[in-house]
Amino acid sequence: MFDVLVYLYETYWRPDACPDHAQLTRKLTAVGFENEEIQEALSWLQGLAAAGEAVQAEQSPHALRVYSASEIDHLGEASISFISFLESAGVLPGPMREMVIDRAMAIAGNGMELDDLKIIVLMVFWSLGEEPDALILDELFVAPEDRLIH
Repeated sequence: MFDVLVYLYETYWRPDACPDHAQLTRKLTAVGFENEEIQEALSWLQGLAAAGEAVQAEQSPHALRVYSASEIDHLGEASISFISFLESAGVLPGPMREMVIDRAMAIAGNGMELDDLKIIVLMVFWSLGEEPDALILDELFVAPEDRLIH
């Protein structure tokens, strides 16, 4: 599923640039994605759109996010730390954070991989038509061991 999401991000500038569901399914099939993977990704994207509509309420900048036990188990320490890092850097406001958490919790299995969470963060930005700044893109795409120290 994550391969489909990355492909959509790289191919379509914004979600509204994507063709309709049937045509997009045909295009993704033609590229070589499996039908089950396509349907899972498209369903996940529908949930992302719904999450975007649901979290439009303003939150206090001083609000504290408390994670439930199931969120802690599913997301894991590395993912929660990364979300906190993005929040403290001022690039992931509360409503976007909630979208990230909602979509991460929608992924089956236990124990979110940090690389998968980074794709979810990227897709949240994409769904809102926002481009993360260069430093955040570096955090999302470049492995720590490949970074150059200046």
